[in-house]
Amino acid sequence: MDFRIYEYLSVFIMSWLFVYGLTPFMIRLANKINFVDKPEARKMHLKSVPLMGGLSVALGFVLLCVYDVALSAGRYFDAPMLGYLAGSILIVIIGLIDDKWGMQPSIKMAGQFVVSLLFLLSNFTMTELSAMFGSIFITMPILVLWMVGLMNALNFLDNMDGIISGMAGILGLGFFVFALTNITSSNQQAMALIALISLSFAGSTFGFLPYNFNPAKIFLGDAGSMFIGYFLSSMGILMAQYAGNKYNDKMFYLLPVLLLSYAIFDISLVSYTRRRDGRHVMQGGKDHSTHRINNVLGSVKVTAAIIYAINVLIALTSIIIFRIGSRELLVVSTALFAAFFLIFGRKLDQVPVVIPANQMKVK
Repeated sequence: MDFRIYEYLSVFIMSWLFVYGLTPFMIRLANKINFVDKPEARKMHLKSVPLMGGLSVALGFVLLCVYDVALSAGRYFDAPMLGYLAGSILIVIIGLIDDKWGMQPSIKMAGQFVVSLLFLLSNFTMTELSAMFGSIFITMPILVLWMVGLMNALNFLDNMDGIISGMAGILGLGFFVFALTNITSSNQQAMALIALISLSFAGSTFGFLPYNFNPAKIFLGDAGSMFIGYFLSSMGILMAQYAGNKYNDKMFYLLPVLLLSYAIFDISLVSYTRRRDGRHVMQGGKDHSTHRINNVLGSVKVTAAIIYAINVLIALTSIIIFRIGSRELLVVSTALFAAFFLIFGRKLDQVPVVIPANQMKVK
């Protein structure tokens, strides 16, 4: 156990230090090759900002995952691990292409669809997938929709300095604690690996955060936000499977929905208000929950701190529910958070926002 604690600490520190040390080089490289995000009416920044932060985070994560497996007995580069890493690399490549040259939403979504299938088919057997929701023809659409939806939700939410890099680190630690509290004699190796992968992710995002916090010196870009969405959605599926199996209760599939509820809330708020007002849903704008909170408080830093606090509360609640193992507590807590977000969303809907021209439909 002492060795495992040392291993956990070393992985977290190394991923943090690697990304923290690599990011300044990425800033200089992005500026040199003009890989930057230019100011627009729908964006918060007023000058060009480097856009290769996602590559920095993903490199830290992938290299530490390789380290986690290569230097530990009983862990292998098997099909699930190779599929997981391949999905991580592919979604980053898709994001980098979109960041540099732009991409049609339909093509980007097709790429997200392929990445989702790559993860699912390499990590689960057909029997395991069928067992989740009773039929492969029900399970696959639900899981693909979950992954594609969260990749887009995190892409949407990456609209203000430091928001999702800090939030992702918090949720990564949440997955680490989940794995740590789920270790048994029969799943020890699997849980230890999930714990290490989660720490590699958390360390990488926290290592990037000092450069991304307001005022940001570099952005994640679509490469980073979609990679974060890929990690959180895939870990959410693994969390649901292990929690459901532990308590032999499929109601525990709600656990990752609760853990990732802020991202779900934000994309739901934006989609609903844009459709209601006759605006383009997929076009970027300053009408997210974060923009509305910032419009009230007048501080990007305080807005980020509030988002962090909400996600810490959600993560702690999710872990406590899992440890107690009460389906009633899970259902009640999920309902309470849903009610909170409904009321919160109605309040935020009353906050005036700037609507850029690209969101308005031509009548």
